[in-house]
Amino acid sequence: MNRREFISWVGVGSAASSLPGMITACSQTNSQQSTTPVRADGFQEVGTVAELDKNGQILNEKLAAGKVLVIRDPKDTSKLAALNPTCTHRGCTVSWNKDQSSFVCPCHGSKFNSDGKVVNGPADKPLPTYTAKLEGDTVLVKAG
Repeated sequence: MNRREFISWVGVGSAASSLPGMITACSQTNSQQSTTPVRADGFQEVGTVAELDKNGQILNEKLAAGKVLVIRDPKDTSKLAALNPTCTHRGCTVSWNKDQSSFVCPCHGSKFNSDGKVVNGPADKPLPTYTAKLEGDTVLVKAG
């Protein structure tokens, strides 16, 4: 065997031996465990009232049902609005813009009102919503 053949075989062997690792890395799902258990009534803790009032929103990416973004309902601040913040246009994460009273996508400018309905495109589907409530100092979202 000459040197060129040997180097070719080493390269093929090296690539073949790393293939299972690459396949495993690409096929792993991003399954995050939820931070708090789902209660018997289907609600799960996503944060505190203090956190909500300080930041104006709570983003929890570890809810059993997926990502959730919670705000105080701008029409009635004693109520909460909770939705999946993944933009239905291209999958970017929306955030609450208090001045515009809407969820805004930073990627392409889609806007959604507090109940997830599209106000401005390019998104054409609403954001999925959740049931949310306050219990003492805890913000709860129904996981299913």
